[in-house]
Amino acid sequence: MAIVDLRDAWADLLRRRPALAGTLSVYERVLQHWATAPPVTLPLGWDAAECRTRWARSVPLIAEAPPALDVAGTEESLSQVLELVAGVRPDTVPGLQRFAEAWDRRDLAPAALFPERGRIGTLDDAGGLDADVVAFIAVGSLRPALDHYFSACREHLRDHDWALGVCPFCGAPPGFSDVTDDGRRRLACHLCGAAWIFTRLRCPFCGNEETKDLGRLDFEAAADQGYFISTCTQCRAYLKEVDRRVRWNAGPALVEDWGSPHFDLAAAGAGYWRPAAPMILHRADS
Repeated sequence: MAIVDLRDAWADLLRRRPALAGTLSVYERVLQHWATAPPVTLPLGWDAAECRTRWARSVPLIAEAPPALDVAGTEESLSQVLELVAGVRPDTVPGLQRFAEAWDRRDLAPAALFPERGRIGTLDDAGGLDADVVAFIAVGSLRPALDHYFSACREHLRDHDWALGVCPFCGAPPGFSDVTDDGRRRLACHLCGAAWIFTRLRCPFCGNEETKDLGRLDFEAAADQGYFISTCTQCRAYLKEVDRRVRWNAGPALVEDWGSPHFDLAAAGAGYWRPAAPMILHRADS
């Protein structure tokens, strides 16, 4: 059974956004690999009490139970991602080469791509890669493994167990957000596939709760109804969201995120940033 199979949802999104099909085709090899990648680790076997003890202390599970992912087990996923990034961001090639060389020497391990405070991975410090590139490499390389690793623990998370703007499982910042059928906000983690309820009146990135600082960018096109961008003028961060009461046919969070680079361009044009923007923005802007 596939760990992460988003191929049907991706095909549906391309049917809904045919004008972007050519631009978005760069992601297809990664999604195809995810759908066929075998498990490289066993699921974390913590029970509800063990998980909730950590969440009560505001500690993501990965901080006290990091998965033992070996280098060889993630190399095939990694190769797909490095090829994608090199193709759409030629400026990153020297940094990617240094990364690949360090990986081959075993100077780097998968743990170097785990989340740190406020970001995903720390390779940009030494390898000359931008933080958004490192984050994308991490998501593309580790998503199947971390999705599987935390799969048995997801049922233990209750709505009131976690109130932070980072993933309660892997600690990554959110990559997308849904407004659910009952009007609540549900943040999504692209790194491990988790989701959690979070207040709509707080910035998930800096914690700002000042209403005057929290804004929203809407879109006029009929095809974009139900989608919007939440912004914070305090930290200048943004988050793409979809109201599933309006856009009932929206796909999974990662599919909607990777499939909407035009929303990222709108946010960037207004002076906002995000921790892990898609890799193809310059291609969408061409």
